[in-house]
Amino acid sequence: MEIIVNNGTITEKEKTAYIEHVKAKAPDRELVYLEINLDGEFVDLKYKFAEIPFERIRRVTGYLTGTLDRWNDAKRAEEADRVKHA
Repeated sequence: MEIIVNNGTITEKEKTAYIEHVKAKAPDRELVYLEINLDGEFVDLKYKFAEIPFERIRRVTGYLTGTLDRWNDAKRAEEADRVKHA
């Protein structure tokens, strides 16, 4: 994890507290980046979580599917013949 502190310095205890504060927003996600901007008594936190991989699911000819690799020839032909609307 990358931590950047701008406009001053803070202790390791403060860094840990800010990390825990951000992680509390999404406890199941991995924190990749944290930027701490100090402005007097105010602190601005910018952060980024790791991307969540997902499989695209779409509705094709009445079926919810991720990929067409398990479809038989008739269903593949039905998908190829369908009219796609803008």
